[in-house]
Amino acid sequence: MNPAGRIVSRRAVITGMGVITPLGHDLATFRAGLLAGTPGVRRTTAYDASKLPCPLFAELNPAFDAKKYIPATNKDGRKSLSKMAKTIQMGLCASQLCMDDAGLKKGDVPPQRFGIEFGCVMVATEINDLAKAAQVSVEGDSVNLKTWGERGQPEIIPVWLLKFLPNMPACHTSIFFDAQGPNNTITVEDAAGLLALGEAYRLLVRDSADFFLVGACESKLNPVSNSRLNTFTTFTKRHDAPESAVRPFDVSRDGTVLGEAATSLGLEELGRAQARGAKIYAELVGFAAGFDRGLTGKVLAQVIRNALKEAGVTPADVDHVNAHAAGYDYDAFEAKAILEVFGKQTPVIALKGQLGHSGAASGLTELVASIQALETGERPGTLNHMKNDFGISVQTGTAKTSKPYAVKISYTDLGQCAVIVIKKIDE
Repeated sequence: MNPAGRIVSRRAVITGMGVITPLGHDLATFRAGLLAGTPGVRRTTAYDASKLPCPLFAELNPAFDAKKYIPATNKDGRKSLSKMAKTIQMGLCASQLCMDDAGLKKGDVPPQRFGIEFGCVMVATEINDLAKAAQVSVEGDSVNLKTWGERGQPEIIPVWLLKFLPNMPACHTSIFFDAQGPNNTITVEDAAGLLALGEAYRLLVRDSADFFLVGACESKLNPVSNSRLNTFTTFTKRHDAPESAVRPFDVSRDGTVLGEAATSLGLEELGRAQARGAKIYAELVGFAAGFDRGLTGKVLAQVIRNALKEAGVTPADVDHVNAHAAGYDYDAFEAKAILEVFGKQTPVIALKGQLGHSGAASGLTELVASIQALETGERPGTLNHMKNDFGISVQTGTAKTSKPYAVKISYTDLGQCAVIVIKKIDE
């Protein structure tokens, strides 16, 4: 901000991206999988989930090894991975990929001008960390609390909790890259990733930093977490055909499938990016958030309008809407909002049929697809959509882009909404 307290006119551009997804762990493979319609949903191979109401999952390649993403010269960094749950490792690795893609390394950004924003929720405890403590404390069908205190708790490592707190991805990433600027973690479930990006955007254009790593990560593959969520989440019953199980906006949709992913974006001030000759993927031009209590669609529609207004564009300027649609009842309220703002003409894509529902990570991961679409001129379609009765124009196959703007929507089941507008960078 200048001395008078007015907002300095600064533009925010995306200069790096890193993805770890069920379709691949690099940008080229991720994009190729989306365009080819490669399904990421399958029966989980991580453990026996046959007795769960839904045994399907959109999981990473089982060969994922966080050490492969950390430079061999960074011995302290590799050693620190043992203090992280898988979710946190994924977030850090996506950030390393993003820094590599942006052509930056530790020290290239002045520490006080380097910010971190992450979307993450409480990470599920890994069974092995508590198994022995639980075993020694169980007597019959119940836990003996006296035994738990005397013999169980000593079996738990002192730093146990630090492996699972939602602020740990931001914490480890800031230490890793010596980022001493603004630092925050957003924990608003499925909207967390876009809300983190929106907060970074606000801070950057107000001259609080020159560069942000904005990340989001989540994995519900943990059997304890998966079992818990199977008791109240609307999951698909199409277990015999995983590749066509999740059907966004479709009349036959019957539920979603959990997934895991991590994505990190490099958000940078335009002048700084140009000065260092950075590749610029897109410009972030609008952001808005709100709370659609009761999921009526009215508030979400207004949030979309607010984001478009900030971007200085109309619905007619938008190439496509990248929807949240998870393939269950809440698709209806989102479709109502999209129809109210965009009518029946603007193409709508929804990617959870391929990627599964990765919670806090879903918004940023799906946003990458729109960034790549504007950059290359071709957008992916919606897998498993055949017919809807909402009136919106759901795109099923790949298609050429024709306009410079895209809108990304995320929301939670309680109604928290976030909307981002991006623009194809001017040549």
